[in-house]
Amino acid sequence: MPRWALLTSGCAPVLLAAGWTIAGLLEGPAYDPATRTISVLAAYGASGSWVMTGALVAVGVCHLLTAWGLRPAAFAGRVALAAGGVSALVVALFPAPSSGGSLRHGSVAAVGFTLLAVWPVLSAVRHPAAPWALRPAAAFGVTALMGVSATWFLIELHVHGSVGVAERVVTSVQSLWPFVVVASCVRHRDQGGLPT
Repeated sequence: MPRWALLTSGCAPVLLAAGWTIAGLLEGPAYDPATRTISVLAAYGASGSWVMTGALVAVGVCHLLTAWGLRPAAFAGRVALAAGGVSALVVALFPAPSSGGSLRHGSVAAVGFTLLAVWPVLSAVRHPAAPWALRPAAAFGVTALMGVSATWFLIELHVHGSVGVAERVVTSVQSLWPFVVVASCVRHRDQGGLPT
């Protein structure tokens, strides 16, 4: 388990939050982060689109590098995490329009949400000496949390409610979990657990 994976996995949530914060400030008071999506910040013509697009690209690269370095995880989980990173890159390439929806953008975002929600379960290792974040109970628990928060996001999107809050919750959990897994693996190795 390379220590640089702590950097790549730890940067993802920081870059994502910094991206939506800075892009929101550039957008000004007309942008309401509680009721507007992150995609609005990366839309064509948005004042901070370059910031949010750059953040999405950086997060995608972070997920790809983390998946490469996360050798203790099951291979299927690493592939799903990497594919989630590719989805973030593709979302950056196909931003949402400034008004209305986009089937292409929405489809890629949905695939990315799904991949990042299932990667914990797919990365689980069924060994009693596995790092705690890779054990099935932890993996199923965090996948369930991501599923519940994604359902909340879809409900808020449908009723035009606090969609921005719900999206930030689900994306925060999805971007933070790789760091938790990497930290768990590094700590496990340093405490004399199975080689990672």
